[in-house]
Amino acid sequence: MTFRSLALSNVKGNWRAYSAFFLSSVFSVLIFYIYAAFIMHPDVLNGEILAAGKVRQGMAFCLYLIIMFSILFILYSNSAFLKTRKQEFGLFTLFGMTRPQLRKLIIYENIAISVLSIATGIGLGILFSKLFFMALTAMLKIEDSIAFAVPLKAVWLTAACFFIVFMCISAWSVMTMRRVEIIELLGASRQPKGELRYSRLQCVLGVLCLVGGYWMALSMTMINFMVLALPVLATVVTGTYFLFSQLSIILLRLIQRRKSFYYNRTNLLIFSQLGYKIKDNARILFAVSIMSAVIMTAAGTVYFMFIESKQAELRNAPYSLAYMEEGLESHQVLERELLNDTLKDAGFELIREVRVAGIGIDQYTVNLENGLEMTGNRTEEDKQRAFVISASSYNKLAAQQGKQALTAVSGKLTLLSSYYLNLGQMEGTIKGVLNGKAVHFPISGTLQHTVLNNRIHSNAVTLVMDDLTFISLLAGIPEEKQLVFYGYEVADWENSILLGHKLEAAVAEQWRGETDFTRASRYAVTAESYSLTLFIGLFISLLFFIAAGSMIYFKLFTELQEDQAQIRGLTRIGMTLKEIRKMVVTQIGIVFFVPCVVGTSHALFAMLALDNIMMSSNWLYSLVIVGIFVVMQGLYFLMASRSYMKMILVNDR
Repeated sequence: MTFRSLALSNVKGNWRAYSAFFLSSVFSVLIFYIYAAFIMHPDVLNGEILAAGKVRQGMAFCLYLIIMFSILFILYSNSAFLKTRKQEFGLFTLFGMTRPQLRKLIIYENIAISVLSIATGIGLGILFSKLFFMALTAMLKIEDSIAFAVPLKAVWLTAACFFIVFMCISAWSVMTMRRVEIIELLGASRQPKGELRYSRLQCVLGVLCLVGGYWMALSMTMINFMVLALPVLATVVTGTYFLFSQLSIILLRLIQRRKSFYYNRTNLLIFSQLGYKIKDNARILFAVSIMSAVIMTAAGTVYFMFIESKQAELRNAPYSLAYMEEGLESHQVLERELLNDTLKDAGFELIREVRVAGIGIDQYTVNLENGLEMTGNRTEEDKQRAFVISASSYNKLAAQQGKQALTAVSGKLTLLSSYYLNLGQMEGTIKGVLNGKAVHFPISGTLQHTVLNNRIHSNAVTLVMDDLTFISLLAGIPEEKQLVFYGYEVADWENSILLGHKLEAAVAEQWRGETDFTRASRYAVTAESYSLTLFIGLFISLLFFIAAGSMIYFKLFTELQEDQAQIRGLTRIGMTLKEIRKMVVTQIGIVFFVPCVVGTSHALFAMLALDNIMMSSNWLYSLVIVGIFVVMQGLYFLMASRSYMKMILVNDR
């Protein structure tokens, strides 16, 4: 038998242990090739796909990320495999195999796995690249679909990068076997476990780090984000490590003290071994917990921002089409008949329209008690105004938009602004010029939303005044100096980009600052950016998720021989197959789901911090991401436990 045939036989014989590593490697190669195929697509390089520039840099960054992650993942996987096979290598050495021959055997095995992984990954990448291009065409809204192509540069780059990674890790792996003695190899699976010990100081430090990290996360706002971000990350990571290496032992000690539970049927065997499993696997469980938290936090944040982009536009611009006129009967900005004809020609249905008369304050300056100052532009070319409306007009609009009614304070104004966060109920003043005279009004409070579009020069800031004061003030202003806001909401506004362009083109250049027809355009740009980020990040998240589950799967197989010996002993003393299955599956389940629970906890607190920063609530979106992750983790656990049980029972027979 040659070394090559022996290497292939070893790969076949250990295929269950290799399978998770092989599939994860194939998925890494597949994603790398698909991204590289797009970056090196002839139409992208020639500039024929103009929208490609939006995602090309992001995909290039992902290529570096995949390679770096693959290096760490393959390094860990090889270390796990070598540990499980130390006894096998010891037998080879005992039968006369020299160290150079042993290293040669390991390299041959790694070459076989690497070539098979690379070939399969590139083949699947070529097969699925067309679906990827079709999805990307829809995301970028390209008229002509991206043509199917197999760039040879992408093929060779993928093959070369991953083959170099595999070979470098293989060389490092064989170097670790250099000084290992034969007696150590043969007795690798018989090392005594020793007593489980913990440090009280490290336990206290772990609790303080977790509690402190969570507290700082809940205290995080837009103002202190840069100050608290790194301390939160450092304390949570440190606390997570001590949670698995130290606090888990205390928890198991507490379980052991509950004798009614601990000595109930198979619980004694489950928890007596579980302590060693968690202690031995503390580093990997810590790594998987942090990876799980990163996956859920990143996916939840991007998903939330994708959904929030639409809500933000609706908050900042309650009407898809809006403009202002100076004069109650003026139509110098846009004729009503022209707007109706344009809507009819474009095929859009008008859902709601409003007409609100109000007062404009020129050269305004708003001062709030927190020190915030808002000043209108004082140039004639780009003149901005503060727009004052009555409380009854506000309440009518608020009822239509599902917002809370307002009780105005007599003689005082209420400031509406969705752009300035964390205002709270701030008091202040506004100064300006009204009908050629200087005016000064107190501000009784602020609301962090608006009922009118604020992207219009004559409505840069909206204020609400009680009806009695408003009517008396309005009586002194000529009709031709009063301002009128026109707002229109159309069905399917997300697709009204061309409609907005047509209306904007119908407005004279000097009056375009008094219009806001671009809500759909703004939303399209933002939604496209987040949807592309979500689309690209989806594959990276899947890669991280599969690798995280595979790490636990590999770690299980490092303890396979020890578990087999234990099962044989328990079978001899009369334990049934059902009891054995319950014990093994419970232990695997705890090892699989404890990092999932810890990662979920970290992610939820990160989402709470995001709520504070964004001044909104994203619990629903967070729970969607967490639910998807838990379901996927559950499926991975079922496959892993089933495969592991088969290995134990087959070898036991």
